[in-house]
Amino acid sequence: MMRFLLKRLGGAVVVLALVAVLVFCLTRLASGDPVALLLGDQATAADIAQARAQYGLDKPLPVQFALWVGELLQGNLGHSLFLQRPVAQALLERAEPTLFLALFAVGIAALVGVPCGMAAAVWRGSATDQAVSGVAMLGASVPSFWLGLILIQLFAVKLGWFPASGYGDPTATLGERLSHLMLPALVLGLLNSALIIRFTRASMLDILGEDYVRTARAKGLPEGTIMVKHVLRNALVPIVTVLGLTMALMIGGTVVTETVFNLPGVGNLVVRAVLRRDYPVIQGTLLMIAAIYVFINLAIDFLYTLVDPRIRLEAP
Repeated sequence: MMRFLLKRLGGAVVVLALVAVLVFCLTRLASGDPVALLLGDQATAADIAQARAQYGLDKPLPVQFALWVGELLQGNLGHSLFLQRPVAQALLERAEPTLFLALFAVGIAALVGVPCGMAAAVWRGSATDQAVSGVAMLGASVPSFWLGLILIQLFAVKLGWFPASGYGDPTATLGERLSHLMLPALVLGLLNSALIIRFTRASMLDILGEDYVRTARAKGLPEGTIMVKHVLRNALVPIVTVLGLTMALMIGGTVVTETVFNLPGVGNLVVRAVLRRDYPVIQGTLLMIAAIYVFINLAIDFLYTLVDPRIRLEAP
């Protein structure tokens, strides 16, 4: 198992190195000069040249990349041009809303997706299966911003059950802040539950056709025991995979939702950084999101060995 995990860790390091190169190149290919945006229209050419030299933007791109990688190896994600503070500090300030939103949304997606997928598999071909599959297809097709606006209009404007936007003032309690996250979490959770429903249904259908399931039924075991102990347990590997990937995608995919609900999260930070061409923030944030994605994939690989001992025994 250790060799299995070390092999995955080596692959993760290679992936992060490639992401670092790709992120650096894409930020530099984007049009616009961050220094000109920072100094404004009144800045002279001399002022711009002086600022570019101050931030190291006058150096050749390979030199800039080498300096950035050197800072990364020292645990420094860089220093924001516009926020005038370390990128790591800016990320920590914005991490709480995004993390809570992702966890909240994954919980909703799992609570909706897994039971619905199980029901669709158990009653395959029935009206229940068709209804669940139709809802899953609809959820995969609906834009998140449209659903967000609908939920705001219904639950915030008309019913007044939840706040329409924001994250509460700095003195707000955890309960008050979670109430601000309810609507955006519903948006992400309901939309991402569609993928979980499809994976759960497909995985359950594969297991329901196995001989040991028919044997368990022939022995007279209760249907609930068969579904939980024999079917769901053996179908957990793809379900764990899609849950982990959903969590990773939500960490990096909350940009639209945070913008609609005006949440001061990482997604909002990235949008503002892109508009300002704040290279250090863009690079540091995207690299951190990629690192979280890779870490979640490593955690999924580790969970595989716990859920299915065959993987642990067959690991090279």
